Amino acid sequence: MQEKNEIKLFNDKKIRSKWVKEKEEWYFSIIDIVAVLTESKNPSSYWSTLKQRLIKEGNETVTNCDRLKMLSADGKMRNTDVADTETLLRLIQSIPSPNAEPFKLWLAKVGNERINEIVDPQIAIERAISNYRKKGYSEEWISQRLKTIDVRKELTAEWDRSGVKEGVEYAILTDELTKAWSGMTTRKYKDFKNLKKENLRDNMTNLELVLNMLAEATTTEISKTINPEGFFESKEVANEGGTIAGETRTRIEKVTGKSVIKKVNSKNPKHLDE
Repeated sequence: MQEKNEIKLFNDKKIRSKWVKEKEEWYFSIIDIVAVLTESKNPSSYWSTLKQRLIKEGNETVTNCDRLKMLSADGKMRNTDVADTETLLRLIQSIPSPNAEPFKLWLAKVGNERINEIVDPQIAIERAISNYRKKGYSEEWISQRLKTIDVRKELTAEWDRSGVKEGVEYAILTDELTKAWSGMTTRKYKDFKNLKKENLRDNMTNLELVLNMLAEATTTEISKTINPEGFFESKEVANEGGTIAGETRTRIEKVTGKSVIKKVNSKNPKHLDE
């Protein structure tokens, strides 16, 4: 696995972390998190005791923890217990510490919001618009982004009808489609824009969004016309739909003399309108 080491700060305390590219996940040192939450003088001992208790209770959280090499206090790379964000948030709930309460409250709030969004999807849309505005996106970009959501829903509905499985197969088809129109896989596209787990569409310019929509909408229409069955036939359709959008990109670049694919990202949303 390709990994990138970083140090995160929480209340001025260092937390070792690693970005694992293949999994597109951040992994955090559990001992560092325990030290922050419990203020224990011996967080390693605290974690060891907690781990044994959770195992005896049959808590599956511990089994979801991994081990990665991280820089230790003595300057050497040593195997360290780590957890991804989801596992870490579950683990925090098992630590009886006042410092953990903000995390627990946050989890409750997020959980409640998610339930409300399932009951009324309009809430999710309104929250998304509000968040985009707070981050500095223009109204034109926001409008374009909302259109991409509708187009994407139509495409995934068509994939579902064709027997494509949600999850890995959706991701592979998206990758095929993206590569066909942009010339890059989704991961390479993210790397080009210096992104990690961020949503790629949230970091596209207006023109990039339009071409991505064209690729997805074209794929949807072709699929409805020829009725592919299963993953492999749908993959061919995704490539064809993406290729048509890719030809449009090439023509635009030939006329303008400029690359459609931009390095700009949401760190400066105003540049996404350029």
